Amino acid sequence: MRVVYRAVVAGVAVLAVGGGAAFVLLGRSEPASRAAVVASPPGVAAQVPVTSVVPTGDATVSALAGAGATAAGTAVPTAGSSTDSSAGAPTAGASPDGVTASPEISPSADADTAMDAALTDPRVPALPANDRRLRLFHGKPSASRSLVKDKRSGVAFPRFAKSWQLAKASPFASRQVLPKVKGSAYRGLLVSCPVPIPVQGTLRDTAFLAARWTLNHHPSGATLTWTASQPIKVGKRKGWVLGYTVHYTLKGRKHTSAAAVALVEVPDRKPALVFVTIPDGQRKQWRDINKVMSSLHVL
Repeated sequence: MRVVYRAVVAGVAVLAVGGGAAFVLLGRSEPASRAAVVASPPGVAAQVPVTSVVPTGDATVSALAGAGATAAGTAVPTAGSSTDSSAGAPTAGASPDGVTASPEISPSADADTAMDAALTDPRVPALPANDRRLRLFHGKPSASRSLVKDKRSGVAFPRFAKSWQLAKASPFASRQVLPKVKGSAYRGLLVSCPVPIPVQGTLRDTAFLAARWTLNHHPSGATLTWTASQPIKVGKRKGWVLGYTVHYTLKGRKHTSAAAVALVEVPDRKPALVFVTIPDGQRKQWRDINKVMSSLHVL
């Protein structure tokens, strides 16, 4: 009987010890779980293993663009976004690296300056508003033996015989002269050359400047009045003729010269200039002006 009683007491003791141990273990595990949760910093999710995904090209561009924007502190456009092109475009006159470009004189600026000077020159009146044909001078034109072929200027015109003589061309491309006039240093002159003044927007305006330039080959103080202004055709090329009378004084006496200039378009070059002037002391040759202006050729 005593043996049975001892066995029952021993079993109860074992059960009591096991329950206490279980209570202790369970009591300790719950604070550990809470500690693990509290230990994580606020706002940071617990690390959970996930399957990695390789981003596509668009995603990569967006991600890199976003990273670049964060690093630079400025917005970086992503693929497909639009930007204002005017914001970064250089304005007129701007130069790279902040260097200001030096102003250069353009051919158009030279042309404008030359025209402004001509329009304010009291020796040269404004051109007639309407076209005027070159008048037909009296008499017979001088005989010609061939053509003067001015390859430098790209034109050809009569080479006169008898009265007219070939002379040293410089500073022109070709030159013919009449005999000297007694008591005068001026005589008939027929020359050609590429137009020696700034080319204007039209042949008419360029011819206007060329006629003004020819006053350099007349007595000092010479002025002119217009007698003709007309377009011409030289083969398939356009041209312009200006006729004028030059007025000047020699040894106290007033004189005039009949003169004309022709400008002719020449492929890939400046227009060709043909200029003829004949003083009143050689008026018998004035008809040669008509022959020259009506016999131009393009080489």
